[in-house]
Amino acid sequence: MTGDVSPAVPKTVGVIGGGRMGAGIAQVFAAAGAVVHLAERDPAAAVASRDRVAMGLLRAAEKGRLTESPDVVLDRLVLVDDAAALPAGTGLVIEAVPEDAALKIRVLAAAEAAVGEQAVLASNTSSLSIAGIAEGLRRPERFLGLHFFNPVPASRLVEIVVGPATGDDTRSAARSWVAGLGKSEVVVRDSPGFATSRLGVLLGLEAIRMLEEGVADAASIDRAMELGYRHPMGPLRSTDLVGLDVRLAIAEHLRRELGDRFEPPALLRAKVARGELGRKTGQGFFSWEES
Repeated sequence: MTGDVSPAVPKTVGVIGGGRMGAGIAQVFAAAGAVVHLAERDPAAAVASRDRVAMGLLRAAEKGRLTESPDVVLDRLVLVDDAAALPAGTGLVIEAVPEDAALKIRVLAAAEAAVGEQAVLASNTSSLSIAGIAEGLRRPERFLGLHFFNPVPASRLVEIVVGPATGDDTRSAARSWVAGLGKSEVVVRDSPGFATSRLGVLLGLEAIRMLEEGVADAASIDRAMELGYRHPMGPLRSTDLVGLDVRLAIAEHLRRELGDRFEPPALLRAKVARGELGRKTGQGFFSWEES
């Protein structure tokens, strides 16, 4: 990567939501040369998000994955306090707010009103209906799902979710942008849980049930999948990384849509009720140091 913007990456990108996912998405686009406007209402959360991006860039530089100075890349990150403040010339807007359909529709509608008609809007949702979210937009043909994975800078995959109204040119642009980030894509049809969440959540729920039943401890269950099936990370550690609250919300959504095979185990509900949400709280199925 150089300071010149790749023709496969929009010159200006908007990211709505400054949590771990939003910060990761902002980092990879800024590292690819785009000017990224990160919308976050909470001033403290905005500062924390900028700090996450700065730390992520330092780590990338230490690993030889960044050809520019981290400071140069960070200068392409612009903090704004609202989706309505995104520049009119923004080429791509990605929302990365919590898994609440009404919230996603609201922030995307605000972004759509702020940017030009040729801009593409995308949701980072891991399970919600793209068609349902598109109902709140004036240009649904310019909307699709871009499901990134945590941690975004290290993960190679982006799941492109095509809704019934998504235009062919929108899908083609998204595939080009994913390649411009140095990542790989899978294109899936809009359906509950898409491909990755549907499979990943089902495996994670079964691992939690095994732990609940005393089949093995958490480390052993994960090691079985890592060594036996070559998974880079076991399902319980992956749940900690995603967030137990996020996994519970997705499981409940999939249970409503697809049936009782996605019923969340009692252990998952209990941990969420105790605030043991995984890495972000320091305790989930494993203990985590502050990172």
